Amino acid sequence: MKKTAIFPGSFDPFTKGHHDIVLRGLNLFDELIIGIGYNVAKKTRYFEIEGMVKKIEELYKDEPRVKVVVYNELTSSLAKKHQANFLIRGLRNTTDFEYENTISQMNRKLNPELETVFLITSPQFAAVSSTVIREVHKFGADVSEYLPYEV
Repeated sequence: MKKTAIFPGSFDPFTKGHHDIVLRGLNLFDELIIGIGYNVAKKTRYFEIEGMVKKIEELYKDEPRVKVVVYNELTSSLAKKHQANFLIRGLRNTTDFEYENTISQMNRKLNPELETVFLITSPQFAAVSSTVIREVHKFGADVSEYLPYEV
């Protein structure tokens, strides 16, 4: 049976930490779908979603097992739509775990066949967060060392 995983997030922006999770996820799954979702808690995006899709698609143009989709629905519904039985999430710290664990429990309640797989962030990316990258970029500092593509 084909193992398909969804890697959901707002990816505003998609960082080297996210890229690392995708590469490691490809060792576990047959197909990995990067789901760029609209986060209701975030009123606006800093980086345009269409531009982010293009950058991520370009990054994985030679990897046919990676797909990028934009969605505006529950992640559990997206997983059902794509016949994915796994969600993959990266954890930087215990705060991430508390947040992700709650979401994982709800996703499992909504879609009992959906299993969340947590990958601990590689040490060199533990301090990298999209929130910090946005803030640094907003004030004109160079963020290229944190992104797997050019801004």
